[in-house]
Formats: sequence, structure tokens, C-alpha cells
Amino acid sequence: MPARSAERAARERAGRRAAVAVAAELVCVALAGVALAGCRSERDGGAADAGAGATDAGATDAGPAEAAPPLVGGPAGPRPPAPPVEPRCPPEMVRVARRFCVDRYEAVLLDKETGLEISAFYPPSRQAAASVERAWSKMRLQLGDEEARRMELPLLPGWQKQREFEPRAVSRKGVLPQGYTSGAQAELACRNAGKRLCTLDEWRTACRGERDEQFPYGPAYADGQCNVFREGHPAAVLHRDVTLGHSDPRLNLVRVAGAPLLRRTGETATCASAWEGDAVSDMVGNLDEWVDDPEGTFVGGFYARATREGCMSRVASHDFAYFDYSTGVRCCADLRE
Repeated sequence: MPARSAERAARERAGRRAAVAVAAELVCVALAGVALAGCRSERDGGAADAGAGATDAGATDAGPAEAAPPLVGGPAGPRPPAPPVEPRCPPEMVRVARRFCVDRYEAVLLDKETGLEISAFYPPSRQAAASVERAWSKMRLQLGDEEARRMELPLLPGWQKQREFEPRAVSRKGVLPQGYTSGAQAELACRNAGKRLCTLDEWRTACRGERDEQFPYGPAYADGQCNVFREGHPAAVLHRDVTLGHSDPRLNLVRVAGAPLLRRTGETATCASAWEGDAVSDMVGNLDEWVDDPEGTFVGGFYARATREGCMSRVASHDFAYFDYSTGVRCCADLRE
């Protein structure tokens, strides 16, 4: 065979083998479960044959072999382990010392069944609320000066007098918190919210903040930083005697020098216990708050209590069934995944 014909035949054979190798590679890429190494060996073998033919025809070396392309569609490698989930608190609560959650604000109470808001000025019980309303519709006309006697009772919703209900605690900003609550009712309200009363240690830890100080704002008492030890007492205003009539539904509506004695939740911005860039409001002042003690303990002081003890303020002279206008609710909870 003439040399020119032999050279042409060798080129044709090399071209056919290269085409077969490319087609085989495309098939391998499409089949994700097939190892690319096997396909490459077929292509390499064809290239070697083509090279031998080229050598016979006087061709020169084409250089080093091409690197294998990355595997397409092959099985994924092991995934890195996910970081552990850090236990957190519900959005209306603040995490304290990475141990537990506490309500950001003192609670209002809702009817567990319907979600209707319970009056903040009467005990959260059908029988007790109706009894208080009947008693004070008469007694308000017998105590205090003429201006005090003209002050009407706040409305008691009809449904609270007509049927039994259970309270559920809700932490909200900018509302008047619920007073007139016994320890037993506070415990029930927290339980119906999926929470619980704080222990005394938990409550004090939350109150003292990350800096572990006696007051939410610092180490020493400062007048006016929290809503406590105010300039007036509501029973003195309405009854002319601070020891009388502590179930009067009007007490938490009293104003002194034009300002309300009981403030809305979160209104006293300087009285905030800091935790993790967040804060718990009004743990000192505004209302006393029950803690988990079946013998009866409430803490923190209310707006007219003459105390400078801050987070260490504690009253243990009443049983768990006691209530008056100054006793409120704040709940704790365990951390949640």
C-alpha cells in the first residue's frame, strides 16, 4: 500500500476510535451510578491504539494525558454534623442565665376557653368577682370624702358573673396588669399558659440581671427608677386609711398629682433587668408577684409599698389564697428545644 494511503487509513481509524470514546464518555456522564474510571479506561485504550497507528504513520507524541473531569451526579459525600440546637424561650419570655425563661411583662389574664380578657380590677373568679362588685357598690358610698364616693366602680363584664371560667396568663406590653389575684389563681393561670410560677431563687436571679445587682438598674436604691414607694397610697386617697378596703376595685385606678399609681407594663423603662441583650420589666414595683411557695410568698413590692429592698423584697405573711389589689402574676418556664 502506498505510504499516502496508509497514512489516510491510520487517520480514519484514529478518528473512528476517538468518536467511539467520546460517545462512551457521554453515556457514562448520563448514568450517574456508573463509575467514570471504567469509561475513562475505554477512552484511554482507544487513544493508545490511535497513538500506535499514528506512530506507525510517523506522527509525533501528543503530550501528557488529559486529567479526569470531576464526577457528575455521583453519590454525595458525608454531610458535616448540624450544630446543636440551643434551647430558647417563647417570644414573650426572656432567657435567664441559660437556665430558664421568665415573662417579659407582668401578666394580664384571659378566659382559658374563649380568650376573652378578664377584668384587671376584680379577682379572676366568677364567685369572688360578683361578691366584690356587690359589696363595693354599697361600701364605696360609705368610705372616703365626697370626691372618692363619686368615683364609680370599673365595669365587671357580664360573662364573668354568669359562668365559671379559668384564667390563662398572657405577657403583654402596654396594658394594665392583673391585680386581685391569689397565689392559687396565679399558679392556675401560669399552668393554663403552659408555664409555672417561678421559684424564689429563679425570680430573684431574673430580677438581679446579668450584673447580679440588688436592683434592676444597679447596686443601690434610686428613687423613681422603678414604680415603687410612690408619693401616695390608693387606700389613703379613697378610704382615708391605708389599712382599709384592699379589695376595692377602684384602687388601681387612683391617680396622684394627675399621674396613675399603677402603670402599664413596660412603661417604666428604667426598671428593666438585663439578660442577653433583652430585659425583664417591672420586677421591682408596679405589682407584687407570687412565687412558687404553697405557704404564700409574693415579691418585688408594689407601687405604694414603702420598701427599698429591690429584688430582695419579700412578703410571706399571707397564705396562698390571699389576694388584694396589689398581687399580680408573672410566670416562668423551662427552656425549650
